[in-house]
Amino acid sequence: MRFGGTMRILLLGGTVFLSRAVAEAALAHGHDVTCAARGVSGTVPDGATLVPWDRADAVPAELTSTPFDAVVDVSRIPSHVRSAVAAFPDAHWTFVSTINVYADTATLGGTPATLPLLDPIETDEDPGDGPDVYGAMKVACENTVRTGVAAALVIRPGLIVGPGDPSGRFTYWPARFAEAAQDGLPVLVPEPTDASVQLVDVRDLAEWIVTAAEVGTVGDFDAVCPPLPRSELLAKVADGAGALPELVPVSPELLAEHEVVPWSGPRSIPFWAADLVDSGFMAHDVTSSLEAGLTIRPFAETTRDTLAWLGATPDVKVTGLTREEEQAVLAAVRG
Repeated sequence: MRFGGTMRILLLGGTVFLSRAVAEAALAHGHDVTCAARGVSGTVPDGATLVPWDRADAVPAELTSTPFDAVVDVSRIPSHVRSAVAAFPDAHWTFVSTINVYADTATLGGTPATLPLLDPIETDEDPGDGPDVYGAMKVACENTVRTGVAAALVIRPGLIVGPGDPSGRFTYWPARFAEAAQDGLPVLVPEPTDASVQLVDVRDLAEWIVTAAEVGTVGDFDAVCPPLPRSELLAKVADGAGALPELVPVSPELLAEHEVVPWSGPRSIPFWAADLVDSGFMAHDVTSSLEAGLTIRPFAETTRDTLAWLGATPDVKVTGLTREEEQAVLAAVRG
């Protein structure tokens, strides 16, 4: 399947972060973009059409009467995906899943073809929280898309970063290095500093989703950069922030003693997984994704653009240790 000219693209979402970035990318490609969303989380980009839809309700007739060429869905709710698939089975579907679908997080160099999946959770009832539950619900959604539509592309991102990131996880690092460039103080980094990390800029992911729909790409793909050591990623972030601070590695044991936690939240070091996951979680082989059209921009560029976004929207969320908390921990561990 290959489309020529303008496509009719239906985004199930379109107001926040990734779905909005997909809408922007599709509009930049000259496509006719409809965003189906409740409309309470934000606005759609200029040029897109908003059709209000709470997905707990029936599909609006305004949507079912339109022959869409492509659909993009980011939901985690199985019944929401089932109803949308039933309404638009003939379109090219891109379902944005997650690398949390994998049951094996220990194998290095795993791919969608080699890694087993979690058992699906089909119910919409809240079965609890955590990445495994989230992943299992996404597995159920993936299965619905694959079996119910004419052409299915399943994309499994890891941590999505860049301007507009509502999680504030990656944003911690550009903000911290920018502070270091101003105050000249050191920056705490968790050991091991050479641990593998993977992430993707939201704009690169959005661009791939649009171009993959244009050429009719199908199959299952991970959507992250090739693995790189955390030290290398932080060097790229420092470059983007115009900083060259002293980096002070601290062991997980000492961080725990000082009540510093991994990944996100108060007193955390974001994007540090610690023992939350195995070493294979951020060490996937993404050769097939790159061959299928995923491109990865320099993370120094992502850093600069994230800092520009922070400067324009200073009230956005940035999770993790405050600068004062970080320096207090460093003073304590250095004696």
